[in-house]
Order: sequence, then structure tokens, then C-alpha cells
Amino acid sequence: RQRGDHLSEMRGYLRTGGYEGLRKAIQMGPEAVQAEVETSGLTGRSGGAGFPAFRKWSLLAPGKPSYVVVNGDESEPGFAKDRPLMEKDPHQLIEGSLICAFATGSAQVFLYVRGEMALAQERLAQALTDAYAAGYVGKDIMGTGVDIDVVLHWGAGAYIVGEETALIESLEGQRGMPRLKPPFFPA
Repeated sequence: RQRGDHLSEMRGYLRTGGYEGLRKAIQMGPEAVQAEVETSGLTGRSGGAGFPAFRKWSLLAPGKPSYVVVNGDESEPGFAKDRPLMEKDPHQLIEGSLICAFATGSAQVFLYVRGEMALAQERLAQALTDAYAAGYVGKDIMGTGVDIDVVLHWGAGAYIVGEETALIESLEGQRGMPRLKPPFFPA
């Protein structure tokens, strides 16, 4: 990649309507975004087992701090759905994460990327830097008064952190081992 290509990537994303979904979501308000997601039928993929996104969001305790954690570890054998997105269209991942955070009242997003995915890490880091500089991430996003920070976390490449509670342990600086949890608690 040539120096400065990242700026053309950002311009290309904006030219094709990038970050307009975020702008629209903020104008709609959290409740309307949640209703839109419910109507859409959006579900989780692979590890999400098709669980409806709006139901997962509705399980969050009102008034309690919540965080959006994006599992970009992609440790499932034979899967290649996350890596191409992170490498080829990182702004789309960032924008989607911001919309989710806004709709759920979360002020922070963690993008967890597998340690061996150096190109994905590089592209996401640059896209995140550019998005912060352009005012799409951080304090007062697009002059709307909405504040959402995004943290890029590079994992150590342990297969087990594909499991959600092990990933959270890893984010907290602990060994990536699953926590005990109720049999069915997807949020």
C-alpha cells in the first residue's frame, strides 16, 4: 500500500454513503433504531447462532453501564467472514459498531482482533485513526453531542477467546478462560 492510501479509502467509503447510516441513526434516536433492527430481522452469524440482535440488545439492564464488544477473533475452523471485512472495509465495521453502541446506550466499543491478523489490525487501526480525526468517533460525533469511544484490542491468538466470556477475560488483561454463566444468557 502506498503512503496516503488510507485517506483515499476513507474518501471512497464516504463517497459511497459511509457514515450516513450513523448520522441517520443518531437523528432517529436509540428506540427507533432498536425498532428498525427488530423489524429487519437482523440476527447473529456463526457463533451468534441466529439469535435476533434486538432481543440481545433488550437484555441489557437499563441504567447500567454497557459496552459493545466486537469479536473479530474468528477462531472457528474454516470460517473467513470477519477477516475480509476488517481488511477490505474497516470503516463499515466501525460504523456498524457505533450504531449498535448508540442504540444500546453504550459509550465504548471494543474491537477485538485475533493476534495473527496483522493486516486486519493495521487496516482497522488506520481506519479508526481516520474516523477519530474526521469526527465520526469520540467526543461530540458529527456535532451531535453523542460520545462513543472505540478501543482496538489485539488478541494473543488463543482459540478459546472465540467464546464470549473468555474474550472478555482477555480484554480485562486476564488469561482467556471462559467464565461460569447461566445456560442461556446471550448479552
